[in-house]
Amino acid sequence: MTAPSLVLLSAGGDDARAAEVSRQIRAGLTELRPDLDVHVAYVDSPVGIGSTTPSLLTVINKLVRRRVTEVVLVPLALGERGVVQDGLPQLLTAARAAHPSLRLIAARPLGPDPALLGVLDRRLRDALRVRRVSELDALVFASAGGSNIRSNALVARRARQWAGHHKLPCVTAFAHDSGPSPAEAIRTLRAQGRRHIAVGSWFLSHDEDYRRIAELAREHGAVAVSDPLGAGEEVTSAALTRFVVAAIELVDLEPLIADEPAPVRHLTVVGA
Repeated sequence: MTAPSLVLLSAGGDDARAAEVSRQIRAGLTELRPDLDVHVAYVDSPVGIGSTTPSLLTVINKLVRRRVTEVVLVPLALGERGVVQDGLPQLLTAARAAHPSLRLIAARPLGPDPALLGVLDRRLRDALRVRRVSELDALVFASAGGSNIRSNALVARRARQWAGHHKLPCVTAFAHDSGPSPAEAIRTLRAQGRRHIAVGSWFLSHDEDYRRIAELAREHGAVAVSDPLGAGEEVTSAALTRFVVAAIELVDLEPLIADEPAPVRHLTVVGA
């Protein structure tokens, strides 16, 4: 049976660095699973850019012309909130309306996969080395955030795991108005007597939210701010896992079940 086509749904259609990360994740998936048909689509694809940052409907139209019948979308997001997740319901509705016979399903976003905390550690170690930081007594776990309570709770859980691993106090910070800003997080830690505070960035790419977080953190005295997670092996593996789980939901077993004879059921009496 042919696997469904995989479409990575990304933000950053108007941001060259963010779009490049999406393309790198696609390349990693193609290398890991050369049998898969992998594409990238953008929720914020700008008009006039052409095929380099195609919209979801553009990609879906292309797949349907190739007689593809099943598609799994994998949101390149680290939470249930953000540009990708916010735009997803409308995009799904439009694609299904345009192609009613297409079997289309959206997987869960990449985050908050705990395996990605290892990537966060590596990025922060790199930042500490570049800044020649030898002392650290507190952490800030920075993410996009949003109004989704469940998503923010999952981010807070990952922050607690990260803090527990390093045995350091950690405060979450958000790019949006769903919790403390980086400045507020750093002030909270300073009020506790912490002076050497580093920021771990729970972002995939150098998008606008990341740049805002990083700038505010540096302005308020963070000794180091990590780069985004990027398109490493763990990120690619997380995307593949999300695809596989969603693809299973597309498998229709009803015809197979209908052809099987009904099982003979027996009652067994178990003696005392």
